[in-house]
Parts: sequence; C-alpha cells; structure tokens
Amino acid sequence: MDKSKLEILDISPSQVQAGSFTLVLGEENGDLRLPIIIGMFEAQAIAIELENIKSKRPLTHDLFTSFAHSFDYTVEEVLITDIDEGVFFAKIICSDGIRQKNIDARPSDAIAIALRFKAPIYCVQKVLDNAGVSTSDLVGDTEKEEKPSKKVSVKVSGGKSERPLSEISITELKKMLDAALESEEYEQAAKIRDEIESRN
Repeated sequence: MDKSKLEILDISPSQVQAGSFTLVLGEENGDLRLPIIIGMFEAQAIAIELENIKSKRPLTHDLFTSFAHSFDYTVEEVLITDIDEGVFFAKIICSDGIRQKNIDARPSDAIAIALRFKAPIYCVQKVLDNAGVSTSDLVGDTEKEEKPSKKVSVKVSGGKSERPLSEISITELKKMLDAALESEEYEQAAKIRDEIESRN
C-alpha cells in the first residue's frame, strides 16, 4: 500500500463551519497539503499536546494513552485510510509487541493520540492525491490576503475590557496562566505561556 508521511502544519478556526477548526497536514517530502475539518474539543486536544500544556486532570486522549500503557500497548502509527463524501477515515495501529490491532477512528482523535505516543501520521496516497491541495495552488490566495498584525490580548478577570498581554506583569501572567489551566481554557493558556517565555 502506497502511503505518505504527514506532519501537522497548522490548526486554525474554520472559515467553512462555525465552531469547527481546520487541521492542515502536509507531506513530509512533498508539497501536498491535506486540510481536515475537526471539532473544537479535538482541536484543543491536539493543540494542548503540541504546546506541551499539562492539564490538571487527564483529558479523554490522555486517558486512552494511560489505559493503553497499562496493558503494554503502544501506538505504532496512525493511517488516514479513506475519504467518503468529505468525511475522512483513519486507523490507529497498535501493538503489544506480539499482536497488532487496527482500531477505527476519526482522524482528529487518531492524531491527538498519535501525538501522545510520538507516533508517525501517514495517509494512503490515493486519499492524498484526491483530497490534497498543492502549495502552488495556495500561493495565489496567500499573496492576495494581507492580514493585519494583531496584538494578543486577554480579558481581565472581573472586567469587560481587554488588555494586551505585553502590558501585564510576569507575576500577574503566572496567576492568569494557573487560572486558565484550572478552567481548561487551553488556547488562552498557550498565549499567556508564550508571552511569559518571550520575556525570559
């Protein structure tokens, strides 16, 4: 079976479906990009792992990882196997060193789990050829769009106004980071953490 190794290039709010996100995967040794619409919770689970943010309590994908480790199973790879009417299908390929099992999964869940096992992500070449977008096709769109630079800001607790993170002290940022993690606002936590790291 021909397959290509993929890497995660981007996760951003979907322009097509409100409340959803677009996960963009790219060929490791090619120029095809595979955009997949995923849910908010799956996007959050992927972003948390990419950003190395540790939640106070295990999330669903962390629970799956702990469960698999408890029975000496590891994820060898994730494979995007098919697309039907815009819906992608994937398999999580697991092994305990003796037996290999293929588990049917949504690509978003499979990728969130693959990240936790440091497992590679692959796509069947036929799917990539059918649903992939060449970077050369995207160049024209990118050149036309000029995005204004945005100052990262957050709502100040107890108030309606927003303050840029750059105006907030390190001590206050650390408290805000703890509060964001406690309330499981991981996207905001990542922004706050990046601001703290940029000052070190």
